[in-house]
Amino acid sequence: MQYVNLSNDIYFLGYNDRRTHLFENIWPIPNGISYNSYLIVDDKIALIDTVERSFFDEYLDNIEEIIGDRKIDYLVINHMEPDHSGALKSIMQRYPEVTLVGNKKTFAFVESFYKEPENVHLVHDGSVLELGKHRLQFQTIPMVHWPETMVTYEETSKILFSGDAFGSYGTLDGGVFDDEINLDFYEVEVMRYFTNIVGKYCPHTQRAIKKLAPLDIKMIAATHGPVWRSDLDWVLTRYNKWSSYDLDKGVVIVYGSMYGNTQKMAEVIARRLAERGIKNIRVYDASKTHASYIINDIFKYKGFIVGSPAYNNSMFPNVEILLSTIEHMAPKDHYLGIFGNFLWNGGGVKNLKVFAEKIKWELVYDPIEEKGAMKKDNKEQLCKLADAMADKLMAE
Repeated sequence: MQYVNLSNDIYFLGYNDRRTHLFENIWPIPNGISYNSYLIVDDKIALIDTVERSFFDEYLDNIEEIIGDRKIDYLVINHMEPDHSGALKSIMQRYPEVTLVGNKKTFAFVESFYKEPENVHLVHDGSVLELGKHRLQFQTIPMVHWPETMVTYEETSKILFSGDAFGSYGTLDGGVFDDEINLDFYEVEVMRYFTNIVGKYCPHTQRAIKKLAPLDIKMIAATHGPVWRSDLDWVLTRYNKWSSYDLDKGVVIVYGSMYGNTQKMAEVIARRLAERGIKNIRVYDASKTHASYIINDIFKYKGFIVGSPAYNNSMFPNVEILLSTIEHMAPKDHYLGIFGNFLWNGGGVKNLKVFAEKIKWELVYDPIEEKGAMKKDNKEQLCKLADAMADKLMAE
């Protein structure tokens, strides 16, 4: 990818990854992802974060094309995750006099991943680093989404180099800035990135948003996805909504089913919800749809109804895996419904009740369990479960 000017002497260095199938070897990225680094050329030269190591050769060529024989004076490390620090060791080898800039938690991570750094500059909240006409101010935003995470604010151009915060899945297909691209494409990719990667740390994200509010920010330059320069509110309002658990009126229904009986129960619930006026209904087969997409909708909608058959005296395995991921992410303030079936022994609904106890969401109706195929009486109970969920949502 070509380097792009954010201002006369601040450069975007971004690289598109269209080969990787799973981000963090967990989350599907069918539309790829970009790794973004930034270079400030002044009396002193500062590099802000690096890129994933497989792009290092092109990365180094781009840096040398911009700065020639000059050296990099500072490498600012906003975040130590290897997709951003992957080229760090190579930068240190190419520019042995470079000073690493980070907070008190950063350098232990550098040593753990790569080597003990020789030249370091320790910063804390409000620290300023003078490059010449450019001044870098630092603010820590721990657990958005690692403990060492910080952001760098360039006071002259008013650019916030935000690390993973305000980032997105999806490659940058020509357009780099928000006003050069169709944001409809990024509507899902920004949210899925947030819910998959940052969503566990919503309270920390809220603290970070409040902490950064006094800054006069004209541009947000994240380490993934587009650079925001025209409509910052597009991403800021969304991050604030998602991290404050401001949920829309809707229901996510997830089921596991071997032979279709649990699916039939899910379909009854979905139809009844539609009859009650709930328009945002998402029905997922846990065996087909990756948790990444289901988690995304759980962060969007208030209602969650889950069904599982018994499977070896336990839950259906793919439902169990999904619920484990939900427990890990720990989203708040949902309404919950439970259903399932069995034949000779239980386990599905029994363990769904355990999930309910752990997640501490409000259970809208008593769990419903069918023996074998769905019968008329339980069909009526499933409609009552749907009614109870609709009543809660309509009362919001």
